[in-house]
Amino acid sequence: MVHLWRWTDSIKLIARLKSLRIERLEKKDYTILHIKILNLKMLKSLNLIEMAKKRILLKIGSNTLTKETNHISRGKVEDIGVQIAALSDDYEFIIVSSGAIAAAKQFVKLESKGKEIVVKQALASIGQPHLMRIFHENFSDLGLLTSQCLLSYSDFEKEQSKVNIVNTINVLVENNYIPIINENDTVATDEIQFGDNDKLAALAAVLLKVDILIIATNTNGIYTKASINNEVPETILIVEDLTSLANEVGDSKSSHGTGGMQSKIEAAAIAKAAHIETWVVNGLNDNFILQALENKIPFTKIV
Repeated sequence: MVHLWRWTDSIKLIARLKSLRIERLEKKDYTILHIKILNLKMLKSLNLIEMAKKRILLKIGSNTLTKETNHISRGKVEDIGVQIAALSDDYEFIIVSSGAIAAAKQFVKLESKGKEIVVKQALASIGQPHLMRIFHENFSDLGLLTSQCLLSYSDFEKEQSKVNIVNTINVLVENNYIPIINENDTVATDEIQFGDNDKLAALAAVLLKVDILIIATNTNGIYTKASINNEVPETILIVEDLTSLANEVGDSKSSHGTGGMQSKIEAAAIAKAAHIETWVVNGLNDNFILQALENKIPFTKIV
């Protein structure tokens, strides 16, 4: 698949072809119709066309970002950035990141007589700027640009909001920015309570028409319940039917987040309905994106 030609592209192409003496065109022939007869492979070798990049939505859980410690791991953020930079010729990335509450816990301890969920919302408000600063500092060292997008479930229920999300993120990606999405926890509590951004990532993946949803977690994909009971976790490599999977897998919630395998399966079901593959990958491994793309590590692929 190639990007659509603009008129300016046609003029530049003709000028390039003339300079290479590949063909001689008269003024009246300066239309894209005559260019179609040229060999696309030849044009690509001359850097005259671009192949469309695959779009990946990378969901990073709290345990991945903290490397199962009590603070955000700058080394892990850098590891993610290095991989994105290495893949930038062929892939474009959108990130859904948890970790705002974990980031805040590094600096403050809040006390309140109110409900625990209110404290978590306050922590998220404190931690979100710190989380974005860590992404910005580590990614900018690699020449990567970042932007923040705070969303809530209600945004996916309003047509105009969905249009705004798509338009904004597409402009960011087209200009080489990496959108970093998180739930707007000050006004929404769904993912704080239940899903560690798994469902939010799936909804965003569908809306933004990504090719692959990668959910980075702290296990080598989805394990069977039997293998966990035997204390020898076994990764389910390929899943084609989600109907019975939910009852067959083990489940555990992370120490920092609220998601477990059940929430990841539910997210995968949303993506699958839109014909998007979901990969559940161990984000604690170095180079986990590169290794998953090359099938060098065990992970679960839901197709």
